[in-house]
Amino acid sequence: MRRFLLLALMVIVSSANAAGQYDFKGPSPWPEIRKQRIAQLLPQAMQAANVDAWVVICRENDNDPLADHVGGENAGGEASLLFYISDKGLQSVAFSPESESTALSEAGIHDKVIAVKKGESSMKQAAAFIKQQQFQRIAVNNSDKNAQADGLSFSQRMRLQQALGKSLTDKLVSSEELVYEWLSIKLPAEIDIMTAAAELTAQWQLEAYQQVIPGKTTDAEVAAFLKRKMQQYGVSDGWAPDQNPNVNSGVDRGHSHATDKVIMPGDVIQTDFGIRVYDRWVTDIQRFAYVLRANETTAPTDIASYWQHAKAGGYQAFKAMKPGVKGVEVDAAQKELMVLAKSLPVIWSTGHPVGYVAHDTGPNLGGSHSPSSRPAAQKKLKQGMVFAFDGFHSWHLEDGGVKTISVEEMVEITEDGARYLIPRQQDLVLIKSK
Repeated sequence: MRRFLLLALMVIVSSANAAGQYDFKGPSPWPEIRKQRIAQLLPQAMQAANVDAWVVICRENDNDPLADHVGGENAGGEASLLFYISDKGLQSVAFSPESESTALSEAGIHDKVIAVKKGESSMKQAAAFIKQQQFQRIAVNNSDKNAQADGLSFSQRMRLQQALGKSLTDKLVSSEELVYEWLSIKLPAEIDIMTAAAELTAQWQLEAYQQVIPGKTTDAEVAAFLKRKMQQYGVSDGWAPDQNPNVNSGVDRGHSHATDKVIMPGDVIQTDFGIRVYDRWVTDIQRFAYVLRANETTAPTDIASYWQHAKAGGYQAFKAMKPGVKGVEVDAAQKELMVLAKSLPVIWSTGHPVGYVAHDTGPNLGGSHSPSSRPAAQKKLKQGMVFAFDGFHSWHLEDGGVKTISVEEMVEITEDGARYLIPRQQDLVLIKSK
């Protein structure tokens, strides 16, 4: 117990130091980070995807998922944004409705902004520009594998093909690989922001457990405490608001909402919680607690054993996470320990990328014990990727149902391996019965 309290204090102090560097209610650093991502990371992504041009069509009310990654979030009409590789390196030109062109030009995102007069087509003007180039592979946002790379509607695709003509249409390819390579890598500045956000996420969960009165407090009340912390700090939900946070002191419920179940002595409490800061970057962290019975000062032997197994499995996955390792191999490293520990199997992957959404673009850390794994599980980890991942142990409860410890941490992939964004949970939070 003393060891955990010391760890909790370290986390809280760390949070005050690092998270205090950011005013999550203040102006977002995204505009400058976006420019850096375009200048630094997009050329690498285009090269990795073997494309020399990328067209993103933006529009009002039903915009492309990547519009605000490329400067098209304010499109009041159809805007066509073109990125391409030339002898000068990455170049970009935006064909924007004249009503938005001045603001877009002043944002400094694109090398050139061409105002498109009312009644004229930005797509046709972009096509005319493309016809003057020697592009061999032109990426467009059509994909059945990556929703973030599937923003081009059917009607837009048809009009783009008509504007380009058959010879150039034959050079169109899906942007899914380009988008994968671009979004999966985060800049150091982004990882710093996510680290500060992760510290708050974990700290608030510890504070929430301090509010629990066994026999009285409900799961939903713990979740409501965390909602109030979010409102106080000006941050929003890391995923669907109805399911964040998921506080569960009963049997496994998967991705779900907190209920009015009363927390009782002997319960293992799971809190799965994520926040979104600057309306951009998200966290995904789980912390676990055990409610002591009246005659207990520590968790009983079986619960303590399950906790150690889950923690060991998570650390095994952590050690396996290095550049060049496939996602499925990380999953296998942890699942092998689960078998040795006689854990029940779980349906969830060991982990997933996290960044702009809770389940972000990048390698899936899963599939090792499945008949078939996702294509993303065969992708290799790279430096600059960020993951949320679990250490699992699952068992049958005496009164029926299944309970799983899935302590979830966040890491970045470095040149040499993985690095925890914040100190990992070493010990169960112990809650005394009143």
